[in-house]
Order: sequence, then structure tokens, then C-alpha cells
Amino acid sequence: MRKLFLFVFFSVGLGNLFAQNTGYWQQQVDYKIDVTMDVKNYQYKGKQELVYTNNSSDTLKKVYYHLYLNAFQPGSEMDARLQNIKDPDGRMVTKIKVDGKDVKESRIKNLKPNEIGYLRISNFKQDGVAAVAKEVGTILEVTLAKPILPNSKTTFTLDFDGQVPVHIRRTGRNNGEGIELSMAQWYPKIAEFDFEGWHADPYIAREFHGVWGNFDVNITIDKDYTLGGSGYLQNPNEIGHGYQDAGVTVVYPKKVKTLTWHFVAPMVHDFTWAADKNYQHDIVKGPNNVDLHFFYKNTPEVTENWKKLEPLMVRVMDYYNKTVGDYPYKQYSFIQGGDGGMEYAMCTLMLGNGKLEGILGTATHEMGHSWFQHILASNESKHPWMDEGFTTYIEDSALNELNDKKEENPFKVNYAAYYKLVESGKEQPLSTHGDRYDENRSYSIASYVKGSIFLSQLGYVIGQDNLSKTLKKYYQEFKFKHPSPNDIKRTAERVSGANLDWYLVDWTETLNTIDYGIKDVKENADKTTVTLERIGRMPMPIDLLVEYTDGSKESFYIPLRMMSFEKENPTPAITRTVLNDWAWAYPSFEFNISKPKAAIKKITIDPSGLMADVKQSNNVYEVK
Repeated sequence: MRKLFLFVFFSVGLGNLFAQNTGYWQQQVDYKIDVTMDVKNYQYKGKQELVYTNNSSDTLKKVYYHLYLNAFQPGSEMDARLQNIKDPDGRMVTKIKVDGKDVKESRIKNLKPNEIGYLRISNFKQDGVAAVAKEVGTILEVTLAKPILPNSKTTFTLDFDGQVPVHIRRTGRNNGEGIELSMAQWYPKIAEFDFEGWHADPYIAREFHGVWGNFDVNITIDKDYTLGGSGYLQNPNEIGHGYQDAGVTVVYPKKVKTLTWHFVAPMVHDFTWAADKNYQHDIVKGPNNVDLHFFYKNTPEVTENWKKLEPLMVRVMDYYNKTVGDYPYKQYSFIQGGDGGMEYAMCTLMLGNGKLEGILGTATHEMGHSWFQHILASNESKHPWMDEGFTTYIEDSALNELNDKKEENPFKVNYAAYYKLVESGKEQPLSTHGDRYDENRSYSIASYVKGSIFLSQLGYVIGQDNLSKTLKKYYQEFKFKHPSPNDIKRTAERVSGANLDWYLVDWTETLNTIDYGIKDVKENADKTTVTLERIGRMPMPIDLLVEYTDGSKESFYIPLRMMSFEKENPTPAITRTVLNDWAWAYPSFEFNISKPKAAIKKITIDPSGLMADVKQSNNVYEVK
């Protein structure tokens, strides 16, 4: 265990040194948390010590903490949003009849005092001196006793009282599958400060952003509960519950009613745990000797599916390691809990009932977030498409790899969903903050689907081999950091040599769509002249396939002038002709095929289906 921690810290230290040399910086936190849970009333008390390192050039006079559980109170911003958004999350509302009509009512609205969630802070000090802390909804604003100078450290201490809410979203007690404690967003969490400033977003229901650091956590709870979560258990042979070394029998003294679980989580930006008296706890060895923990309800149906899940997740982790880069920690936990699936440091809370196919999909997606969020820690709140979309991309790729029958394009469903969103007129740019989408459906399709297409379509633009190299280089250069949209773009540029600013801007910052069409095919002596047109605003390079009546095929490639790039032939078995480039300002493009029109059976723009052309009907010319 000690060797592991040294390796992680050493690796991260080198990364930070390199980052500092290139002008990059990020803040550092070191948490020590002691908490005692009362399982009778679902209330807990804790103490927190936080060493905060200011690596910025700013002098900080204030800091901010997230108090996420305060969202689960009548009148909160989360409650208000539920009451006003057109399509509220079905898990967070109940259907009632009002004047004979079905109305969706916020579940938060009617919570009783013993059902709400809260985090209350007292005795806040900075280096032993009292500081002024003001609670504003889900944010704690702290006016410091003394400024934190650039490249200096300070220590914050505080006491906190919390109540676990009735389970409504992600965190809570007694979820729909009977898991007693899903402890996400449970502690006072300092907000991120970076080159953009403070990210003290209120908790309205979307996702998170955190400061890289180390957690040392003691959790005292009734001895009958089994816990799973972030980090490494430091006292397994005192705790038992499936953690003890082989051959060790753990016996508790008769008078012992509680156990204190000691976890250490190095170089993460969150800490989450769950607890239940009826967890089955399995440990399976994964790639690179990683321990995969599985915590699930010990019932016959659940057990059967989770036992089948275990070897599949070994294969998925192996696929992610090879596709993106090696998972850097030595444990990952799949924990039945929460209300769907949600990613956390070294673990996921996910629903565990239902069919194996659904459980597998959720587990594959959530573990994928270990790469795209919990190692490549983009800002989930501000750029949800980066973590959700990129995770969806590798999830779909991994599930296709598991299938006996492989799909040539495993992303078809994503493209279809995106086209429907565009057609609906409700699309908002990917640059929209996660909380600012008008509808949940628009948020979901944009973040998960359009974000995924950013990568699958990038493979069309620069070639699949360059995309593969881009993902690996992006991981190696930005792991344990906070990459921005520009970072994935610049990585792809460095790998491929292509200019891609247009791609990032048009796809993520505008509502420009792709629409190319075959405008005309006409006889020209012993040749055929084909005219293409650009109808949509977003430019693209063009792959075009011509199929002849004699069964032969020929492909044509039209480079996009602003890319200054020529993609390698994606289908080497088919002869390809590289045509002159096509500049965006020209609405049409004409070229010749060296065979008569009668010899042509079919012409197709983008036979791969990886270019997100919103009007597919004009992409094909076919002789019926």
C-alpha cells in the first residue's frame, strides 16, 4: 500500500512540475475528515481539517465551500428548478392530480424537517483564528482571517452537522432498491479556483467540479454495516466485512457497537461512500492487479446478475486501459446505490436490480468516467459534453467490443438522437452551462450524444488512427489535471498536423449544422461531372464513394482548405483519388469521374456514417 501511494504521488509530482514549466497551475487540497453516523436518525457529526495550497498568482481574500445537501430543502434552488422546468427528472417528482390533470410535483417541496438534507458549519477557523463564514443556499462564503498569498499554504478547520435526506437525487437514505446510505456530496467541499476564477456553482441538479488532493477519512458507524467507496481501507483486518486478508478471521469484542473505517484516497477530487447491512462484497482481480470490488444486495436475482457482471467488467477495464491509458489506482468499486448511475472517485453508485444488459451498460458507462472525469478532470458543470460525451464514446466502443457480432458503426443511435434534437428546434450550444439548458432532454442529448459525436466524427475528420493516438496523448498529458475544450483540440492538432479550430468552434460553440448534398450528376462526353453543394453552415472534408454497375468501387476525398490536411485513405482496399481542396466560402464543388454516367450505380457522401449530416436524403445518388 505504501509503495502504491509513493508511486502515485511521484507520478503526479512530475506532472505538476511539467505543468508549472508550461505555465499551467492548479490548486491543491489535503483533507482530514472524522465523521460519526447515527443510523437511527440519519444524522452525522464531523470535524474537518483542510490544508489549502494556493498555487495561483492571486491573493485570495475569500474561499467558498459547497454544501450540497442543502439543496434537498423546500424552497431551495433545486426545488425551484424542479417546479419550473418543462421536463423535470422523473426521479425527483411525484405525479398528482390537480383539477383532473396530471401534474408533476417536486418531491423536495413537501419534505419534513426530519427528511430534508442539510450541512451546517460551525467553529470555522483559519490557522487557528476565527473566520467569518456565511451560508448562502448550497454555498458557504468564507471571508478569511488573513489573505492567502500566492504559492502559500493555509489550514482551515471546521465542525459540521449533517442530515442525510430522503433519497431524491444521487445521495440520500433508503433509495428505491433499499440501500440504506448513498453518501455522495456529504461533506463540506471547497470550491475550485483556477485560471477562470472561482467555480462556486449552486447545486441545482447537474454535476460537479473539484480540487485535486488527498483524503484521509475516518467513518464511525454501527458495526453491522458494510461500506464501499473511494480510497483504500487502512484497517481491513480490524474491520472485516470482506476486506480482511486471506485466512484472517475478524472477531469484534462483545461490547463493540461501532467500527471506525479508515480510508485514504490519494490524488482525487472527491470522496464518496455507501453503506448497507445486507451488502454482499466480492473482490475480483482486474488488469494490472487492480482490485475490483462489487457491493450489492444479497438476494438471489441480484446476486446472479452481479456475479455475471464481474468478469465482464474485467474485460471492460482492460479495453479502457488499451484505448485511453492505464487506470492509475489499485482499486475500483461498483456499489449498488444512488438512483441510476453516477461516477465518483474510484467508485460508482448505481442501481443494481433489473436485467444484466442494463446493469452492464450502466457499469460500463460509470467506470468510463474514471478516465473522463476522475483522471481527466474537466469541469462537469461548465463542459458536461467533455466527460459525458467522451465517456459515452468509449462506453459504446467497449460494449461493441464485448458483442459477438460487431457493429461497423456502433454510434448510429447517437447520430439519430442528435438529428431528432436538431429537428426539434430545441438544441442549445454545447458551450451552454449544464444548469442553463431549457429542458433536461436537450441537456442529455447535447452532453451525452453530441459530445460523443465530437469524438466519433473527429475520427472521420482526421482518421481513426489519429483519433486513437489523440485519446492516448490527451490522457498522458492531462491526467490529474483540469483539461479544457481547447486541450482536446490542441492534442488532436499536434497528433494529426491538422488545423481544427473551426471544428471546436462550430461543433461546440454554435448551432451550425452539417448538410452536404449531391446537387447534380451529368454526362460530359466520356466522363461524368458531379456537383456537390454545401447547404449547412458547418464545413467538413468530404469522403465520397462511387459504386459502378460492374461491381467495382472508387472513392474520392475532398480536403477542407482551412484544415491544411490530407487524411489517410480509410479504406485502402478501394482506390482513392484526392481532389482539390474545397474552401468554405464556395457553396458548390465540381469534379469529374472518368467513366460515363451509365456506368454509375450509386454515389454516396460519407459511406461511414460518421459525419453528422443532418439531411441524409441528399447524400446519395442512386440509379434505381
